[in-house]
Amino acid sequence: MAAPRLPPARLSGVMVPAPIQDLEALRALTALFKEQRNRDTAPRSIFQRVLGILKKSLHDVQLACRDSSQAEHLASSLQLITECFRCLRNACIECSVNQDSIRNLDTIAVAVELILLLRELQTEQESLLTAFRCGLQFLGNIASRNEESQSVVWAHAFPELFFTCLNHHDKKIVAYSSMIMFTTLNSERMSELKETLNVAIGVIEAHQLQPESEWPFLVITDHFLKNSELVKAMYAKLSNQERVTFLDLMITKIVGDDPLTEDDIPVFLSHAELIADTFVNDCRNVLKLTSEHQTEDEEVLVIIRLLDVLCEMTAHSALLTYLQAFPDLLERVIDILRLVHVAGKDSTNLFTPTGCIKAEGDISSVADGFKSHLIRLLGNLCYKNKANQDKVNELDGIPLILDSCSIDDSNPFLTQWVVYAVRNLTEDNSQNQDLIAKMEEQGLADASLLKKMGFQVEKQGDRLILKCTVHWARDAPVNKMHAHALLKLMFL
Repeated sequence: MAAPRLPPARLSGVMVPAPIQDLEALRALTALFKEQRNRDTAPRSIFQRVLGILKKSLHDVQLACRDSSQAEHLASSLQLITECFRCLRNACIECSVNQDSIRNLDTIAVAVELILLLRELQTEQESLLTAFRCGLQFLGNIASRNEESQSVVWAHAFPELFFTCLNHHDKKIVAYSSMIMFTTLNSERMSELKETLNVAIGVIEAHQLQPESEWPFLVITDHFLKNSELVKAMYAKLSNQERVTFLDLMITKIVGDDPLTEDDIPVFLSHAELIADTFVNDCRNVLKLTSEHQTEDEEVLVIIRLLDVLCEMTAHSALLTYLQAFPDLLERVIDILRLVHVAGKDSTNLFTPTGCIKAEGDISSVADGFKSHLIRLLGNLCYKNKANQDKVNELDGIPLILDSCSIDDSNPFLTQWVVYAVRNLTEDNSQNQDLIAKMEEQGLADASLLKKMGFQVEKQGDRLILKCTVHWARDAPVNKMHAHALLKLMFL
């Protein structure tokens, strides 16, 4: 390729400006490498020369790190560092030959050392941030679609570079470092990540600070959630706020546009065990919201989000059967539903149906959301599962579900899940049908409202039969299938 010839290196220290010819030649190379034909014909000697400039610039930065007063004289060195990184970044675009040549010169090690030194300078110079960003872009490009380069980048970058960059105040630095992690992570390296959980937690924190950034999101959803051991270890170390964020991302993965694959199911069964076990053990903590002085509690937010995850998991056919048989889950859902229902009736708190105290943020509608999702989860757990249908009956869950709707008759969202749960509790279950039919005969339920909800009671000989007059799909709100029936089942 017709590339400008670089003059001999003449950098001797921080105080000596870099020769302008080097910078101009580097900029010319950077521009040439934008074209594929120039990348394909680049001689190895060019990359040796660029590396030489980087090494001499590294010496300048080292001097500035030892003597902070020298940092102000780094302008020319930072320009050279930036242009070296840009040149190498462009050379690596869709060119494995250049990636290999640059890697084999040990350029990655020099780049990582430089980036860490730039962070150590702790200066707000825009030229330093630009060099920092370009260095990360180079590491991302040399690792792209190149397993050998990915291995070398990971070896030099993990864990210090990731931990250093993920908590940086500059959004681009956070995004680029997350991109590098996404590119270099694989199943084998997950074990290293598990041993250094502060890096994994740093990705969660990065997503919290920059929810609009694609790369931290992808690292979590496309890597972390594919490793059950990492998820268990990480979840135990997360703060409650971080757990809420992580559980939100798990929901996003389950209900996202890309459905769970067959390979995803085994690991998500493990996630389901973690979520269900945690909910069973901790769900009573939601009763903290019954305190008249309690307006917000992050531990409660975690319980609410655990319930949301269970609802979405049980809406997935591959996970439903496992959770339907999960020990104590159904019993605990009925138990906590009863407790919050009674708490809402006995005093004025966040579970009081109407005119209740409202909290700030995510828990402002606990009465509308938490009870609704408890009933939704019960409906899912009873879908085509007679053992669970009977268990709900044995635990007096049916009157509890119906009474929740009666008390909370201003909440159509709760009502639609009550209708759905009753449908699943009575499907092919004559015992549960008889129970509700007798409630209507005894005046405990208004027959006209039952009919509006899609049920009717008929007498056949000595028996009362509860019939469903409309069809509902599994785990779908009534307003999708029965748009005119957001109605209530009232108790007299």
